[in-house]
Amino acid sequence: MALAKTAASGGATILPEVLAFGSSLADDLHLFHEDVVGSLAHVVMLGRTGIVPSDTAVTLGRALVALAEEHRAGTLVLPDEEDVHMAIETVLFERLGVASKMLHSARSRNDQVATMVTLHVRDRARTLGLLATELATLLLDRAEQEKDVVLPSYTHRQRAQPIALGFLFGAWASMLLRDAQGYLALANSLRSPLGAGAIAGSTLPVDRPLTARLLGFAGPTWNALDTVGDRDFVLDYLYSAAKFGIHASRIATDFVDFSTSEFRFCLLDGAIASGSSMMPQKKNPDVFELIRGKAGPALGNLVSLLTTMKGLPSGYNRDQQEDRTVLIEAGRRAESVLRMLLLAIPKVAFDADRCAAALAEDYTTATDLAEALVKSGIPFREAYGIVGRVVLRMKDAGIPLAKVEASLVADIDPRLTSDVLGACSIDGFADRKQTFGSTGTAPLAAQREDLRQEISKVAGPLAAIPTLDQLLSTLAAELPQ
Repeated sequence: MALAKTAASGGATILPEVLAFGSSLADDLHLFHEDVVGSLAHVVMLGRTGIVPSDTAVTLGRALVALAEEHRAGTLVLPDEEDVHMAIETVLFERLGVASKMLHSARSRNDQVATMVTLHVRDRARTLGLLATELATLLLDRAEQEKDVVLPSYTHRQRAQPIALGFLFGAWASMLLRDAQGYLALANSLRSPLGAGAIAGSTLPVDRPLTARLLGFAGPTWNALDTVGDRDFVLDYLYSAAKFGIHASRIATDFVDFSTSEFRFCLLDGAIASGSSMMPQKKNPDVFELIRGKAGPALGNLVSLLTTMKGLPSGYNRDQQEDRTVLIEAGRRAESVLRMLLLAIPKVAFDADRCAAALAEDYTTATDLAEALVKSGIPFREAYGIVGRVVLRMKDAGIPLAKVEASLVADIDPRLTSDVLGACSIDGFADRKQTFGSTGTAPLAAQREDLRQEISKVAGPLAAIPTLDQLLSTLAAELPQ
């Protein structure tokens, strides 16, 4: 017996083509365990409140656990229903008969869907946040290894100032820390929609605080009408995924650029770089280009749902079913990129000599020279002009700034003494930068330690979020024995 909406609501006149057009089953199947977990919490509450007999609640609960186990084993065959909720009810009816019809007491598919999606968002935020902390830790480990390698930093993709390579890895780690913090904040903001009903609650004595506790939420949502129409949390999730996609794209772009023959700062291991189909001399940074390319669809997912939600009235509207595709796609894409970065970055080796040579042949310590003049009492804008003339003189002579001598620039300004010109040395840049957050040796060591501590503050709470399997186990134990 099918329990699709047409049959369940007493009518069967809807065209099969219309029913198929409205089916979300293909997407819903990715959220099967979330729906079972939500239903199991609902069943426990139904039994505790007496809305259904205790023995019936036990029967329903055990049947739901069995469905989850069969689905995990790959042995469960679901009917071709309108959505996963009705497919599950159909199987339960086949196995339990009339008792299965009590499952939907005091529940609408509106709050059922919202609960399923909320559980999915929290579960994925946990996974993606933990992967982000793992990647941030890997980057900090690499920052420690590369702390003595020096290279130019870039603004407007032009050489700017000398930095330690570990400083660059630390910058990337900072991005990933923010991603992890965002996922944790999202997970902590979620509340349980279960029990909100179709739009206005229920006349039955549902215990929403109980189901919220059973599902590991801080509490239930406050307003049923808002609850069933709310997809802000999905938008927040898609934003987090899109922002991570941008971070990953920027990191990937650095690797793409630095591996080119124009930079030659790093070499990609053959395990992650493919050759050209026509040009034997080439090794392509395909992995990093693909990572960069995946940022586009991540942004598109966010814009897609923003557009869907922008014109909807209050309450649930069927348009919201379109959240499923972008929701699933966003998590899958973000996880694949995180795992690929974890795999690929250790396969990249930097050429310390080439990185240093890029500094030696340029004028990246010009700001250090200007600040040395400031220390001698010269206003910065005046110092800036003096150094500008020095740089032009050295460029015309074809001499890198690091090799400047007082005799070459004495006529520019008598205050350009040998001691002041010592600020042009590449070797001393790390000792000169001592401010918090800078590339100096001591500040950089402090950054790594601070970032590790912040990562631990995020990783612990993320790991403490209950997984779907943990929830299934604890909810099964809540059933009367």
